[in-house]
Amino acid sequence: MSETVADWENHRAFLAVLRGGSLSAASRRLGIAQPTVRRRLEALEHALGTALFTRSQSGLTPTDAARELGSHAEAMAAAAAAFERAASGGTAEIAGTVRITASEIIGAEVLPGMLATLREKQPKLRFELVLSNYTQDLLRQEADIAVRMVRPAQAALIMKHVGAVKLGLFAHPDYVAAHGEPRSLEELSRFTIIGPDRTVDEGRSIGALFRQPVSKLLSFRTDSHLGQLAALRAGVGIGICQLPLARRQPQLVRVLPDAFGFVLPTWVVMHEDLARVPRIRTAFDHLVAELTGYCLADS
Repeated sequence: MSETVADWENHRAFLAVLRGGSLSAASRRLGIAQPTVRRRLEALEHALGTALFTRSQSGLTPTDAARELGSHAEAMAAAAAAFERAASGGTAEIAGTVRITASEIIGAEVLPGMLATLREKQPKLRFELVLSNYTQDLLRQEADIAVRMVRPAQAALIMKHVGAVKLGLFAHPDYVAAHGEPRSLEELSRFTIIGPDRTVDEGRSIGALFRQPVSKLLSFRTDSHLGQLAALRAGVGIGICQLPLARRQPQLVRVLPDAFGFVLPTWVVMHEDLARVPRIRTAFDHLVAELTGYCLADS
């Protein structure tokens, strides 16, 4: 392989164009001039002997070769980021970057306050927070620590079960004042119910819990859990919310507490090789303690 092909900067340019769909988007993402992105992309195409993109009205369209190489470039990016995190702090000092992945709700509504508390104690720590309802691969070092609602099946992981987050049905007081409350799960069809759009597994789960077809039940749909929470807070209708989260402002009213309840078992997970890294271990232990308290908030 030639030195040009092995140049990571060329691969970064390729990946940025693949993600952004244009040279301008890649330029903004990388913080470099657009001509530089073009030169690096052309250098990679020359080294590979194949075109990676074709021009279209909507921007740059990846070729079959680009699509095939995309997953490899993503793996290289993850490895490069892991290398930078590993080099960002000394072996004995609690300093450097910790990359954490969690679901949208936990990542946006729960973890920031916990991480702020940790950073007050350890100001040399830096955090990268990945909000995704898809699990990142810890074995490939896409993240250092994960908060998961499904027990990991992979080997070589250290996991701590911190409890179960309780879920319930809630509505904004204004919605309840205007529309009343259902007296049973069967009556939910008369109300505006907030739920998933195209997430099939989640839709099936909702239908089973409510004992009704989702297609007839849900009248406000979004696959974003943050979008569902925003609609709930805005008084759109009735939706599922974590009990500890619902207790925060704006105040929400629990609906059908005796008829509907659900729990999400929760784990904090890291790769066993990272247990000896002070900054990772410190963040892991802190999240275990904080999330244990969060799970117990409504026990």
